[in-house]
Amino acid sequence: MKTPLLHWIFTLGLLLIFQSSYAQQYITIKGRVINADNSEPIPYASIKVVGAAKEIGASSNDKGEYTLSIPSTYQKIRISSVGFDSEEYPVSTEKEQYIRVMLFPANSIEEVVVKAPKRVKYSNKNNPAVELIRKVVEHRDQNRLTGQKYAEFDQYEKISLGLSNLNDKFKNRKVFKKYQFLFEEADSVKEGGNYVLPAYMEEKFSKVYYRKDPNAKKQYILAERKAEFDPKFVDNDGLSTYFNRLYDEVEIYDNNINILTNQFLSPIANSAPTFYRFYITDTVKNKDETLVELSFFPRNKNDLLFKGKLYVTLDGNYAVKAAEMTVADEINLNFVRDLDIQLGFSKTNDNKYYLTKSSLGIDFALTGKGKGIKGKRVVLIDKYQNGMERPDSIYNVPDQFVVIPEEAPEQKEESYWATLRPEPLSRSEAIIYNNIDSLQKMPSFRTFMDLSALILSGYKQAGPVEIGPVNTFYSYNPIEGFRLRVGGRTTEQLSKRFYVEGYGAYGFEDKKWKYFAAATYSLNNKSIYKFPQHYLRVSASYDTKIPGQNLEFVQEDNVLLSFKRGENKSYLYNEVYRVDYKVEFSNNLSMNAGLGMWKQTPAGVLQFALPQDDGSLVPINNLNSTEFNVGIRYAPHEEFYQGKLYRTPIFNKYPILNFNYTAGIKDLFGGEHNYHNFSLGVFKRFYLSQLGYADVNVDGTYIAGSNLPFPVLNIHRANQTYAYQLQSYNLMNFMEFISDHHASINVQYYMNGFIFNKIPLLNKLKLREVFSFKGVYGGLRDENNPSYNPDVYAWQTNGDGDRMSFTFGSEPYMEASAGVANIFKVLRVDVVKRLNYLDNPNAPEWGIRARIKFDF
Repeated sequence: MKTPLLHWIFTLGLLLIFQSSYAQQYITIKGRVINADNSEPIPYASIKVVGAAKEIGASSNDKGEYTLSIPSTYQKIRISSVGFDSEEYPVSTEKEQYIRVMLFPANSIEEVVVKAPKRVKYSNKNNPAVELIRKVVEHRDQNRLTGQKYAEFDQYEKISLGLSNLNDKFKNRKVFKKYQFLFEEADSVKEGGNYVLPAYMEEKFSKVYYRKDPNAKKQYILAERKAEFDPKFVDNDGLSTYFNRLYDEVEIYDNNINILTNQFLSPIANSAPTFYRFYITDTVKNKDETLVELSFFPRNKNDLLFKGKLYVTLDGNYAVKAAEMTVADEINLNFVRDLDIQLGFSKTNDNKYYLTKSSLGIDFALTGKGKGIKGKRVVLIDKYQNGMERPDSIYNVPDQFVVIPEEAPEQKEESYWATLRPEPLSRSEAIIYNNIDSLQKMPSFRTFMDLSALILSGYKQAGPVEIGPVNTFYSYNPIEGFRLRVGGRTTEQLSKRFYVEGYGAYGFEDKKWKYFAAATYSLNNKSIYKFPQHYLRVSASYDTKIPGQNLEFVQEDNVLLSFKRGENKSYLYNEVYRVDYKVEFSNNLSMNAGLGMWKQTPAGVLQFALPQDDGSLVPINNLNSTEFNVGIRYAPHEEFYQGKLYRTPIFNKYPILNFNYTAGIKDLFGGEHNYHNFSLGVFKRFYLSQLGYADVNVDGTYIAGSNLPFPVLNIHRANQTYAYQLQSYNLMNFMEFISDHHASINVQYYMNGFIFNKIPLLNKLKLREVFSFKGVYGGLRDENNPSYNPDVYAWQTNGDGDRMSFTFGSEPYMEASAGVANIFKVLRVDVVKRLNYLDNPNAPEWGIRARIKFDF
């Protein structure tokens, strides 16, 4: 599955050429390099700039002091000395700054230099730095927003992204000849031929109200704007949501800080002294207060932890006045070349502290020196008021984010935004809106975006229609043989309310045409592919299907799923006519209802047959069902990126609940059976901080009714492909287990390299551990069991005449897997073991399955 960031990186393509350079600025860094164990100076240490095309550096003198002048475009320096572990320190944007460096003696040197002073072992006991951080933890509730009874403030947010490490040679390529106008502005950043060129901008201005009891935090968005791409190619709202999640708010007083869909343990967490080393490295005095500079480092550089500095007040509040944080190079993060966090706090008149500025910068790249994407999120807080109570109506609105009022014309005017920003945009940022508008008017760029959409989504733009998806044009299965398919759908260019989609397919083995056609009417005048959906749809289809197969994010005739293990000859021809209604609400509650007529005809070795007393079988040509269904889904605070085929969820800590009810209605439109199917499912992601996270699915069904044939019962989801499917049983055969009531659990546990990070070779490869367990248990009541009731369809048999379908015995079906993820940053490979029911025909005990997964 492609992440929205990868989608955006690809579609940027031609945006790798923005603006020209401005006058180079330099900053001066002074400091001292000392031994972390004994505070002695380290002479002749090497200080170098990280990422410079040509080496820029200096050395410390015999007192450990150094001075270094560097271009303002660089954000890190690396300090090294023989016999010590090298360290990296972030560089701020201040023209003059002081960085005190602490280096730790390397273990290997200690073993060789016999006369070296005895190294003092780090300990939390009697450590003043640890005592200080514990005071900070003890007082953190009073120094954070959640410790106030009431608070309100203005909040300005800005996310900017651009392409990094671009050079003149790249800029002057022929393909970019028509785009040189983008280089005419005078605010790009250039150093040694390298550019950092902004390519996306989003701004938001809000009024925030907080109340402690009953707890409520409401953000009234008064103005917002962003550089938008053509919605035919990009889900701008989803892209904005995704970037906001990647660059999440940094709340240092939380135990865990969410960045890049991962959780990092805060240096002010309850358990921080267990995972961090703390040192008091300086005392800073200004006209108002005295601060202690508290440096912290991970005990294990490979864990998802920060390193940096905290500046703690000594006024009895033990509050964080400022923070500078980054991560070690050894950390197991994908595509991240650099990460920098800057936080600033101020004190109110009543001696309380509040966040005034938060800056999170991340530089993405496939390699350490290649071209990449550099992004930054800045949050500025102004007009902070503490203790002011507002009417309940302010706090009781149902959503955390309230957009009010509707976007006014002046919100797009620069003069209007200039009055809202606490600090002005740079010139390069200010022209992004106009640049993207101009870019999208160019035919060559629109052609490129069209090609990008085809590759990433599978659809080819053709005026008011899209043709695709291309990965279904060709496939193979044993019933149809070679299968060709072509399809498409209309877009908003034709109508914002009325949509038509469909396809036609032909199997060269069964010589049958298949089809799908649907017409959808939007009831809220929004695209049916955007949130919130509200539509009415009618559809008709005739196609093949594997009983029980229900794939997510891919279609069954995807060419990549044509290869399967074992026997694969049990198919259905499904003829379906449906009317469906769906509505989504702003609180992420959705409801659907539908009425359908369903005709199932067996194909291949599948057969519908009634057993006779003499042991013979009377075949049944087809099964007709009429079903009414209603469903409710609730996903609190759900966010996602809307693609052309599916939504990519951005998971949070809240559970997702599903309830569905389906009624089979006899004698209505030819329905042959009465039944009631109740199903309930819960999904939740459990974040486990340093131990990774686990995705847990629990679901169950109960089908009420008697004399029911197996096609309307639970045919448990099996997988006979070689791809690892998250929601299927990967070593269960198609149609192997059937039930009319069941409960199941599915656990996917991602340790994010917690173990592998401590093994040198595996850490260097950035491999990660993944484990899973799946179990399902249920039963088949006697009235629906072919072994006890001759009035229902007989058990299915395979091509050899052996029984291939069963119900559960005295124990649940179980399988487990252990795998290695993040191979080449995209591949997961699992060894899967089936734990029981190994006596069933063709039941595999072991298997190797693979899955493509992009993650940070």
